Amino acid sequence: MSKSLAQLVAEHGHTLPATRPPVANYLSTTRAGNLLFIAGQIAQRDGEPAGIGRLGAALSVAEGREAAALAALGLLAQIDAVVEGDAGRVKRILRLGVFIAAEPSFDEHSQVANGASDLLVAIFGDIGRHARTAVGVSSLPAGVAVEIDAIVELVG
Repeated sequence: MSKSLAQLVAEHGHTLPATRPPVANYLSTTRAGNLLFIAGQIAQRDGEPAGIGRLGAALSVAEGREAAALAALGLLAQIDAVVEGDAGRVKRILRLGVFIAAEPSFDEHSQVANGASDLLVAIFGDIGRHARTAVGVSSLPAGVAVEIDAIVELVG
């Protein structure tokens, strides 16, 4: 029997956050065959928005990386809910979309996005390697600095 996703996350010093229902007219996840599409997850700590502010102003790159890792934990919680804890059902993390609230002159989006990418690769190894887009935006929900969505391939 494979390890649970919660166990893999715990081995890296983290805890899966509780999933929350969508705050507007959308679904947290949808499936098309073996593809799982995960709606944007914001950085949260203890159920509250975290990493508030914009990169290049209120937040440093290191703080942005931490916010990206927190948002990635939200993605993992959504995956966990769909696979019912069975990490073995994750075939591959295919793509991340990383949205970063930043000042117009900020140009280190890829470094911020690495907070999420590094966590996913640490947890899943090679199947955690993914294509990625990291873009700067003027604002995000709840004033957070990072929001991430994903496409994940599942087994069966």
